[in-house]
Amino acid sequence: MNERILIKFAPEIFLKGLNRKFFEDRLLTNIKAVLKGEQYKLTRDQQRWFILTEDGERIANKVARVFGVMEVHLVEEMEPDIELMGKSLIEVLNAHPKGTTFKVVTSRANKDFPLNSMEVSQELGGILLQNTEGYTVDVRKPDVSLKVEIRGKAYVYKKKIDGAKGMPYGVNGSTMLMLSGGIDSPVAGYLMAKRGVKLTGIYYHSHPYTSERAKDKVKELASILKQSTGSFRLIIPSFTEIQMAIMEKCPEDELTIIMRRFMMRLACAAAKKYKIQSVTTGESVGQVASQTMEALVVSDAVSDRPVFRPLVAMDKTDIIDIAHKIETFETSILPYEDCCTIFVPKHPKTKPRLIDIEAHEEALDVEGLVERALESAEVIEI
Repeated sequence: MNERILIKFAPEIFLKGLNRKFFEDRLLTNIKAVLKGEQYKLTRDQQRWFILTEDGERIANKVARVFGVMEVHLVEEMEPDIELMGKSLIEVLNAHPKGTTFKVVTSRANKDFPLNSMEVSQELGGILLQNTEGYTVDVRKPDVSLKVEIRGKAYVYKKKIDGAKGMPYGVNGSTMLMLSGGIDSPVAGYLMAKRGVKLTGIYYHSHPYTSERAKDKVKELASILKQSTGSFRLIIPSFTEIQMAIMEKCPEDELTIIMRRFMMRLACAAAKKYKIQSVTTGESVGQVASQTMEALVVSDAVSDRPVFRPLVAMDKTDIIDIAHKIETFETSILPYEDCCTIFVPKHPKTKPRLIDIEAHEEALDVEGLVERALESAEVIEI
């Protein structure tokens, strides 16, 4: 194991005072979960975490996806000796094109080292200028900052990978994510997980009107989210009986909003069964007919716990940008329809009244429909 990775926490973890150890322990557990099956060794040096491995860059990219990680660096460890640090920095600088400007930035946690941070930077800068060609120092706006840390050992930074940031997954309660096959809901789940909220997904499957490929698509989205969360439970109730009952007994223009209310009921029922504290959806105000303010109020009326909508004020282009970043976009746009798209009325009601919707739902066996759907639900550990 000859490659070394340095892990830096998100700043929020350092601000937790007496609770900091709880957040650090959870972050460490989550990193180990993401690296399950990998060959590595974890070490520490004065509050710094390091991973030793044979496949540094690949492992570093996996760790960078863990919530609570600010940055991941590939580093070289050595004795705190100016010549050794200078030799390593020469290799780092030579990897940049001629004409690059640089400065050396030193962090000296080891106060027994005879030179202070500024003096170390000056000594190393001199070594670089003497032993390379085509590079100049610019301490104000350099093209590249060459970083060195001096602790029990010295560490030269070779490559930086931005982390997911946020809070360690699982420190801020739990939510039932209404996970469709679209662009929005995986992004909503990711943003909740980034704040430390544990996800469980629920997907509404309408066999035979939605295909197995549509279900597989949602499983793949859950697998992508799992790369950041370490685990993911997906609950798949059958939604066919509910949709058929609504189609048969309710006004056609109210199909969408009544369907959304049943989805909310099922999410809450599943949340109660699995002791989950809240529900999360990918809805954004005004994006479609079921997401007007009036429709959201009617939908939330059947919820028995908090409903979070992290995308509520976001533009679609912003949501798509995040979907690209978290690598769910290409899966989300696969052309396999979910239950929200196969039974869409020509003229859906955009400003439903709760009193009307409740009156029309009296024709339905609401409790029985929800109970049967949940009892027959498929549960998958991704």
